[in-house]
Amino acid sequence: MFRTRRNVVAALGLLTIGLTACAPSAPESGAPSGAAQEITLDVWGWRQEDVAAYEKIFKIYEDAHPGVKVKYVPYKSTEYDTILRTGLADANGPDVAQLRSYGLLQPLVAAGSLVPLDGEVKELAAFPETVLDGARGVSDKRVYGVPFAIQTLHVIYNKSIFDKNGIAPPANWQEMTAAFDKLAAADVIPLAATVTDTWMLPIQQEIFGATTYGGHDYLKRMLAGQSKFTDRPWVDSLTTWKGTSKYWGPQFAGTSYTDAQALFTSGKAAMFPGGVWELAAFAKADPNLQLGIFNVPAAPGAAVTETLVPGFVDGSFGASAKSPDKAAALDLVRWMASAEFGQAFSKELRQISAVPDVAPADPLLAQALTAYKANPGPYVTYAYFSGGTPTAWDLASESLSKFVLGRSTAEEAAKHIQQGVDQWFKPTQ
Repeated sequence: MFRTRRNVVAALGLLTIGLTACAPSAPESGAPSGAAQEITLDVWGWRQEDVAAYEKIFKIYEDAHPGVKVKYVPYKSTEYDTILRTGLADANGPDVAQLRSYGLLQPLVAAGSLVPLDGEVKELAAFPETVLDGARGVSDKRVYGVPFAIQTLHVIYNKSIFDKNGIAPPANWQEMTAAFDKLAAADVIPLAATVTDTWMLPIQQEIFGATTYGGHDYLKRMLAGQSKFTDRPWVDSLTTWKGTSKYWGPQFAGTSYTDAQALFTSGKAAMFPGGVWELAAFAKADPNLQLGIFNVPAAPGAAVTETLVPGFVDGSFGASAKSPDKAAALDLVRWMASAEFGQAFSKELRQISAVPDVAPADPLLAQALTAYKANPGPYVTYAYFSGGTPTAWDLASESLSKFVLGRSTAEEAAKHIQQGVDQWFKPTQ
């Protein structure tokens, strides 16, 4: 038997790429045992640039599951959340969906759009609780997706520029700022940082400010209602981060995310503060780039002495509650919790797999993961204060932009975040 998959999202004018017009399905219960079975599972996602990689990854599953075709259907990232909410409303949407993490997952949980995976995917028992938090419902504490990637935040640097200027990865804050000064004197922009793409600002703040506020220790107090964004450690972390702005280049106020990437890949800037997801993009832009990463040392007056490596769960894969092929969708999701999937994911997408004990073959990813495991730091505004509206991440993106451009003080920026979060956040008991 075949089922026609209508494209409801296209009818709404939201679809950005074509879907297969007709996807065959497994026979219903009672169909003749000898009837041919063919299933197409649509996996929706927000990474249009990853189609070729997912074709290779899902080919592994298809080879082991004759009669099952897995199709990765990507949408524009900025439109994906709206498209996914609509698509999950009925059987015409995805069978499996790439899900945002933490607070951004909660609207789908509240709508009953996803299958709870507790008891369905036994492999999740091996995942650390902090990783599962990225795919957990805030209210019911159930897990709705298999986490696929851990993103860690570092300073990525051009080894050739460092070598040319006699610079080594810094062991302390003073060495780091001395290297910045040396590069600036050589007419090299030390840090390719963006301001106009405000979503990057909380990332940059974590990279340079995490040690000032104290990382997970401070976060625990925040979640318990014992500390706030407006307290001195967090406010000072903003000042620590802004102190690096003199190394961002002469026109940083108008530098976009893509501008900053181009400054780095062209060799005009020596470093790029960002996530490990940048490594694949930089290698694609210039395969000859010799890249390295380092973790920002503890700042003067920091709450901790060790270097902290901020990180977070990037997203997960979950099964649609409305999928006509729910059993097959759950089987695919189950496979996504396996080492086989994790290894293929890490290899093809140059990412750190969230599957436990999957070691990245890429040496930089291995370095990043080792450093993160040794001294992990949180991505506070995105991962832990995004469970309500307005999210701390949105508030920080807005207030940090005004702060770094000199339109507000650090205290005012922190107050803006805290006032917004106070509208919905309830401390843990």
